Amino acid sequence: MKPTAVLFDIGNVFVHWDPKFLYQKLIIDEGELAFFLDEVVTLEWHSEHDRGLPFAQGVETLSQKFPEYEDLIKAFDTRWAETIGGQIQGTADIMLELIERGIGVYGLTNFSAEKWPGFCRDFDFTDHFDGVVVSGEEKLIKPDPRIFHTALSRFNLDPERTIFVDDRLENVLAAEQLDMIGHQFFSPSGLRDVLVQSGMIA
Repeated sequence: MKPTAVLFDIGNVFVHWDPKFLYQKLIIDEGELAFFLDEVVTLEWHSEHDRGLPFAQGVETLSQKFPEYEDLIKAFDTRWAETIGGQIQGTADIMLELIERGIGVYGLTNFSAEKWPGFCRDFDFTDHFDGVVVSGEEKLIKPDPRIFHTALSRFNLDPERTIFVDDRLENVLAAEQLDMIGHQFFSPSGLRDVLVQSGMIA
C-alpha cells in the first residue's frame, strides 16, 4: 500500500540543532567546551525540558550542581535560540511538495513547551503542518511508544501507511516497532530518494 502521510521530527531534520552552536561562542578553550557539553549541559539534562520540566527549574538544579558554570547554564535558557544553526531548506521544500500532492504532513518532536511558540514564530515552515505533537505538552518524549500512539491517534494515522522521519536511530526503531515505515534522516536528498521510491513525490 502506498504511504499516505509523513510524520516528521523537527530538530536536525528541519533545522540544525546543537548546544555547541551557542557554547562555542562562550567557551574559548576546546577542552573546557568538550567537558561542558559532555558533563554539564548534557542531552540527558535537556531532555527533561522536552519532557515538560520548566527551564527555570532545570537551570536552578544544574547550577547548584555546577555553581562555577551558573552563568553559562543560564545562557541555555536565555539564549536558547542560538542553539539553532539554521533551517534545512531541502526538507522544507520536500514538505511543500508533499502538501501539493495531497500527502498529510505531521510533526512529532521532542521539544520544550516553553520554547515551541517562539520557535514557530521564527520558522514559518511550522505553519504548514497538519498537526504537531510536542513532547513538552504531552510530558512524554521519544522513543516512549506512548507518544507515538498519541500522534497516531490524534491525527488518525494508519501506522502501516505512515513514514516516520527522525535523525535519531532509537526513535526510528521505536516507530518501526509500531508498524510505521521508519527513515533515519541524514540529508534531504536521502529522504527524497525514499519518498520517490514510495511514490509519494516524483
